[in-house]
Amino acid sequence: MGDVGLFLSGAALFLNSFMLFGKAEGKSVGYFNLFVGVLQVVIPFYLIVISDQQHWTIFNLASIFLFGLTYLFVGVTNLKGLHGSGLGYYSLWVSIIAVMYAVVSYMQFHDLVSSLTWVAWAYLWFLFFLSGALNKKIDNYIGKVAFVQSWLTLTFPALLSLAGVWKTQAVSQAWAYLLIASFVYFIGCTIRLILSTQKKEKRLEVQTAS
Repeated sequence: MGDVGLFLSGAALFLNSFMLFGKAEGKSVGYFNLFVGVLQVVIPFYLIVISDQQHWTIFNLASIFLFGLTYLFVGVTNLKGLHGSGLGYYSLWVSIIAVMYAVVSYMQFHDLVSSLTWVAWAYLWFLFFLSGALNKKIDNYIGKVAFVQSWLTLTFPALLSLAGVWKTQAVSQAWAYLLIASFVYFIGCTIRLILSTQKKEKRLEVQTAS
């Protein structure tokens, strides 16, 4: 059941990336966010109730609420036309929690892929903080990160897990390399964004001076 929720989260993030690109209408995407958000709150609650109640089991299942509440927050913000600062500061909180999950995944469970995945999610949530709370105009950049992560951290892992091959050594090794490659891509996008911003600032200075 958790894999199904992960799969649908990939769909929601995929749609959100096109909304950030300006190619999908915010309210229509908002409804899908609400749908997935409700599932991502109901599913972990159910899984916790029927679990063995061990603290590490609950620790892992509780992380799903981070996604569910994010999608609900995005959905309500879009549909009601709310200011994004609330979502932004919530995303900052979640990005900090995601870093903690990354550390635990590596130190406690020795799971490099899970740790790298949490680092990727922490970065994406931090970008939502920059956009929503600090009003940084980086929607197109966030869209690129969200698009890549919708496939690499959610959709494909869920499909591979449903197929029963996600935890195999070959897949784990390949995914670690893919995640690292995505970080390199994000760094390249960041450099291009910085250079583009600097060029725009220089043009404005020239125009102002003239």
